[in-house]
This record gives sequence, C-alpha cells and structure tokens, in this order.
Amino acid sequence: LIDGYDIRKVTLKSLRRQIAVVPQEPFLFSGTIYDNIKFARPEADDAQIMAAVRAVGLDELVAGLPQGLFTPVGERGQNLSVGQRQLISFARALLVDPKILILDEATAHLDSHTEARLQAALGRLRAGRTTFIIAHRLNTVRDADRIVVLDQGRIVEVGNHAELLRRGGLYRRLYEVGFGATPARPSGDGSAGTRAS
Repeated sequence: LIDGYDIRKVTLKSLRRQIAVVPQEPFLFSGTIYDNIKFARPEADDAQIMAAVRAVGLDELVAGLPQGLFTPVGERGQNLSVGQRQLISFARALLVDPKILILDEATAHLDSHTEARLQAALGRLRAGRTTFIIAHRLNTVRDADRIVVLDQGRIVEVGNHAELLRRGGLYRRLYEVGFGATPARPSGDGSAGTRAS
C-alpha cells in the first residue's frame, strides 16, 4: 500500500509518476543548474524551484557561483563538483514531490561536509513519503524505520538501528568497523547507541 492505495490496482504509468530516483551518478545535461532542476517538473514556478533548492542546501553552494542558479552546466555536469551535481539531483527529486523516493547510493561520493548538509536535508526529503535508501554507509541509513541488511545478495537481518545493534549480527559488526567503536547499549525506546563524530 502507498497512501492507502494497493499499487497492484494502479497503472504502471500512474505509479511511475509517483516515484523519484536519486542515482549514485546523477544525469545532468547541458543547460543551466536551473534548467536541470526544472526538467523534473516543467510546470513548476520559480518559488517552487527555490523551495526545493533551499530544502537540500543547494542555495548556499550556488550563491558562490558567478551566475548562481543560472550557471551553465556542461554535459554530465563536468564543470561542477560531485557534491553540487548530487544536490542538483536531490533538488530535482524534491521538486517532483514524489510519494516514493529511491536513493541509490546517493551519498557515496560526497565529501563529509556536503554529506552532513545533505543528511540534514534527508529528513525533510523523507517526510511524508516512502523512501528506499540503498547504501553502504551506515550513517546514511541509521535513522530509517526499517533497515534490510544484505550479504552476498541475501537478506540476513531486518530491523531498525537499535534492534540491529542489540542483535550483534552483521550490522553491528559493520557498525563497529565503520565507526571504530563498540556502540553503547541501546535503550529500550529504539534510540540509537553512541554516535560517531
């Protein structure tokens, strides 16, 4: 069910209009940053585009560019940083206002500063929608309602962050390796253990 609708009873075309994907390597075309965002929803007005830009923190990055949102983008965005390209992709997805958001390794190539900015925006992006996050970085998924851990293509664990830490399985081992610390014993209220800085 999505918003109370059985997706088996809707057309594929209708379902696809409700989905936005942010891939690991975003597709950008020659034009401006503004054009690349508006492409997702051509009927969007400037206020809607700016709201999406601000929501993902792209406004601070483009403020430093000579032409701001109207800065030309080379083919595949090669004149922009990886972080700028990814934030454009996030703004594009948010502009669509999808019911289903798929993030496919969307933070894999971001520097820590841009990723931290984006993690703050992810809460706003996920609000009120079903979100699938495909990631290797545990800090990307730690706030998810449900985490599915795969190993060799098989599901080996399912739960939230605190539950998976308590179980002491693969997720916990990955957490300990990734953060270099044994997590504090999670409380029974579902809150997470220690946070890495």
